Amino acid sequence: MELSGSRRIFDFVSTGHPKPKPRETGVIEVRGPYYSAVTSDYLNALLDDWGEYIDGLKFAGGSFSLLTEKKLKEYIKICHEHGIFVDTGGWVERVLVDGKEAVDKYIEECKRFGIDIVEVSSGMAPEVMNMPIEDKVKIVKKIKMAGLKPKPEVSMMIGAGAGTHISGYEEEIKYRDIEDFIKETRAYLDAGAHLIMIESEGLTEDLPPEKWRLDVIKRLLDEFGYEKLMFESSDPPVFKWYLKNVSKDVNLFIDHSQIVEFTAWKYGLWGDPDIWKGKKISYS
Repeated sequence: MELSGSRRIFDFVSTGHPKPKPRETGVIEVRGPYYSAVTSDYLNALLDDWGEYIDGLKFAGGSFSLLTEKKLKEYIKICHEHGIFVDTGGWVERVLVDGKEAVDKYIEECKRFGIDIVEVSSGMAPEVMNMPIEDKVKIVKKIKMAGLKPKPEVSMMIGAGAGTHISGYEEEIKYRDIEDFIKETRAYLDAGAHLIMIESEGLTEDLPPEKWRLDVIKRLLDEFGYEKLMFESSDPPVFKWYLKNVSKDVNLFIDHSQIVEFTAWKYGLWGDPDIWKGKKISYS
């Protein structure tokens, strides 16, 4: 959605601005209903004001299944009217409990409702994490065959997702081998994944900066670049790190409540001391 009715205001100030949508890089997905009840009225108002800076909305934790059919269609309509794609979040991991037929029906229903992206997560439950990679790839291919965009999620931490916190029980946390992590990512890309969702638990979330797994992030970037990856970064220090150390065009997943701070920081409006660094400042 472009700013309508007039030129971009305050365009004499040397700030950046987003490329027009749809964007191939610098894709910003925001969390919808889950940790807070993002109502349809709120969503419409949010996108009226800030939709130019948002590319996608994710329904986390299967929250869309709590709505009526009429209400879900309303959410999706609001998003599409603002040029926003709709992402299921990783609920297929829960649907798998009910077997292959349920997964196939789930994909069909997502298509019927007009959902754009179906995420395929496996980090929350060790049982799903240990499912053969060939089975996960089959789900990715099934989504693509249905005409939807598959977005597999990969996680370094076993049991990640749904607000899992590392702090307080570090000894119970189990991490995957980095080579296995890379192998899974490559398998999804080879299968035609639209994007790869990189789970933050085990990398940055709930960790002090000195304990961030920058080695894993660097390996991912070295192997695949950033264009086909989307990093979960719902903590402001984390999304600022990605913008500064990877690219302003990195694809990120943040909370809807953070879109203003994020955008101001990304385009050099405020917050980053480097805006002033090396500049001779005067009013004369």
